[in-house]
Amino acid sequence: MPKAVRMLLLIGLGVVLVGGLLWVTFRTEPVLVDLEEAVIAPMQVTIDVDGKTRIRDIYEISAPITGLAQRSPVEVGDQVMAGETVVAVVEPIEPSLLDARSRLQADAAIREAEARLLVAQTELASAEEHRRRAQSQFDRTETLVSRGVVSTTQLEDATEQLAIANAAQAAAIAGISMAQSSLERAQAELIEPGDEQSQDGACCVPLMAPANGRVLAINQISARPVVAGARLVTIGDPTELEIVADILSVDAVRLEVGALAFVDRWGGSDALEARLVRIEPAARTEVSALGIEEQRVDTVFEITSPLEAREGLGDGFSVHLRIVEWQSDQALQVPLSATFRVGEAWGLFAVEDGVAHERLVELGRRNARTVEVLGGLEAGTMVVTHPSDDLSDGSPVRQRTIDMR
Repeated sequence: MPKAVRMLLLIGLGVVLVGGLLWVTFRTEPVLVDLEEAVIAPMQVTIDVDGKTRIRDIYEISAPITGLAQRSPVEVGDQVMAGETVVAVVEPIEPSLLDARSRLQADAAIREAEARLLVAQTELASAEEHRRRAQSQFDRTETLVSRGVVSTTQLEDATEQLAIANAAQAAAIAGISMAQSSLERAQAELIEPGDEQSQDGACCVPLMAPANGRVLAINQISARPVVAGARLVTIGDPTELEIVADILSVDAVRLEVGALAFVDRWGGSDALEARLVRIEPAARTEVSALGIEEQRVDTVFEITSPLEAREGLGDGFSVHLRIVEWQSDQALQVPLSATFRVGEAWGLFAVEDGVAHERLVELGRRNARTVEVLGGLEAGTMVVTHPSDDLSDGSPVRQRTIDMR
């Protein structure tokens, strides 16, 4: 090889080596990023809240009279039939024991009532005698008037006297009835527990189940005194469950009756479905765990999944609800972590040929993971998630690899 050619090759090789060193020294290193693809797929926006199950119709059986509730004939969990199953029995209360003062007062009341009865009987005898005399006088006067011996005025007087005598006799009869009632009332004050009179007419009051279902709670199993209106047993049908959840009032106004909800973390392997049936009309103020006052309102959901899918779910169980506020079968969406603020607008980094380009996009609905893109991006475009401060428009990028070892 001629010396001139060899020299040129050496000079060229030196230039290439120097150029390579300069390129390696001054080149821009690609930024390691995480990439996700903008896809068109079904999307849901949900409101996630905790809820609690409850039986739709609860029946509380109360004591109709003051007395002694016998030991409960049923246990919690027992099946009951409407109008057939006895769920409680109440006995009328027995009279209380008398102390010495009460007994003396009762004895005095009896003697007083007996004396009043004697007076009434005497008054009746006197009234009957006056009536006989008035009747006799009336009969005589009527006969004399018919003969023309006396005037009709005397007959009118006799008629008036007879009417007064009849009224006096009726009042005396009523007086005897009143005196006898007073005597019986006074004698009743002396009745004590165990007396034969205390058992007359005494019977138990059985209380039947008002509806089909199961016994949810028993106020007290053992026999005990109760007052009228005291709760004895609670009954409900565990198959008729609904879910109540309190949500923020600002979220409630965006929901409509009939909204779909998914029930998670209830203990079963599969999520259940439910439908919103009612939003309570009044909210209440509650303080959050962070000490912030919130306006919350109760929402009621009907479980639409079949009974066999929610076996074991009962009253008062804790559940988690994902209430569907909005959904679409074909929504262009990207991870929420890919978007960032650009002034008043929203932007993201789209990657083309290994270079990140900042794009302004129009966003729509969003959920906990993704956001809907209404404009400024095409499906299939790779976008950068969690962009760092090292990334700018035109920066070369390389997807970060995860070592699974």
